[in-house]
Amino acid sequence: MTEAHLFAVGVLLAWLAGIRAYLTVFGVGVAGALGWLDLPPALEATTSPWVLGVSGALALAEFLADKIPGIDSAWDLLQTLARVPAGAFLAAATLSSDGELGAGMLATGAGVALASHAVKAGSRALLNTSPEPVSNWTASATEDAVVVGALALAWSYPWLVLAVVVGIGLGLALLLWWVWRRLFRRAPRPVPG
Repeated sequence: MTEAHLFAVGVLLAWLAGIRAYLTVFGVGVAGALGWLDLPPALEATTSPWVLGVSGALALAEFLADKIPGIDSAWDLLQTLARVPAGAFLAAATLSSDGELGAGMLATGAGVALASHAVKAGSRALLNTSPEPVSNWTASATEDAVVVGALALAWSYPWLVLAVVVGIGLGLALLLWWVWRRLFRRAPRPVPG
């Protein structure tokens, strides 16, 4: 794989970690452990039985917690502490040919994971203002499907998947911004006099 190819995969993994860090780590680890992918040396740590067990259990916990309105927002707040470092590690580890993690790619991964996490957490907080649970479940299931689908295609079509995922993320960010402004628009002040 070329460095450009690995860069796209690293940024994509960081983006996905900002949405579902444990599922992303688990997916990469399973693919490496089953021989579906030749992982870069620094990512081989994800194939450890301990890492697979812990990330799988946490992915299941996140799957369940993310379906409950209110709990999902608290989970997202707590997961800021995990998603950003996970995104930084995954991005830097993807480009590491010798196991050393580069500072530039760590920073890039952290920024990308923080951006996708902010869009996810913001949209979920907005959805939680709705009294019905269907939109929350639909959003959560969609996030699960996007992460699994993107992971399945990440190594084969990284630029295409990255473009689609970032396009969806930007579209959601713009929609979130528009809805937020509509909901919290200040009423015009009366003119004195």
